[in-house]
Amino acid sequence: MDSALLGPAEIREIAGRLGIRPSKRLGQNFVTDAGTVRRIVALAGLSPSDAVLEVGPGFGSLTLGLLGAARRVVAVELDPVLAAELPCTVASRAPALVARLELVTADAARVGDLPGEPLTALVANLPYNAAVPVVLHLLATVPSLRHGLVMVQAEVADRMTAPPGSRIYGVPSVKLAWFARARRAGPVPRTVFWPVPNVDSGLVAFTRHDPPAGGATRAEVFAVVDAAFSQRRKTLRAALASWAGSPAAAERILRDAGVDPRARGESLGVAEFARIAEAGPRAGGWGWSGP
Repeated sequence: MDSALLGPAEIREIAGRLGIRPSKRLGQNFVTDAGTVRRIVALAGLSPSDAVLEVGPGFGSLTLGLLGAARRVVAVELDPVLAAELPCTVASRAPALVARLELVTADAARVGDLPGEPLTALVANLPYNAAVPVVLHLLATVPSLRHGLVMVQAEVADRMTAPPGSRIYGVPSVKLAWFARARRAGPVPRTVFWPVPNVDSGLVAFTRHDPPAGGATRAEVFAVVDAAFSQRRKTLRAALASWAGSPAAAERILRDAGVDPRARGESLGVAEFARIAEAGPRAGGWGWSGP
């Protein structure tokens, strides 16, 4: 399988033939190093029974590695030119694996039902400009995803995996924690990409778990999270005043949830946000702003 993987020369040949120049607007930075592809596939911990969802396959560098490790790969590609070329690349470099590939031309941040049987793993080199929304959307809309490994900007990887109390702990950290346990799985140098980005990347591994116990919905909990971090330096009593109706109401809800009203959002885990939501106002709109 290693001989089928793409290198810099092959990627530049395909790009030149298709007249493609990487788009900064779409956050396109393509992996050109076969060793990095092998490392990602190994760290993803795939089994031969896994059905993999890949976002942004691009020229197919990672796709070829995934096809050799999993039973099936559904690749979601926004760029129609790249999407049209991907099956040709697989057919020419790994013809025995063509039947394992299904291609969806769509925006992964908005995609709904995906074809075929349930997908069990997400493995992707995600665009820098949309990594967190894409991951949260897919975890919300593809409940069969049990585990995964995504490559994102190093700073984003740090925020996604930050624990409560950390300086960089925030909305992405809490919302991802609703769905899964996430951890840093290693760095990726900028030199393995074309074009070479101005920042390094990082790998984030996740394993889905059950959401926190309680009666609050995800939308209700995420509304509390958004409110708590919209005024990061304020105490929860002040930050949640608009959400609760008043500072006094926020304090009452916080105390009912067993949370110190003088605490700040960055000190709370997702289970505590769930308790606040459950103790909160149950009538009217929640103003949910994300998946």
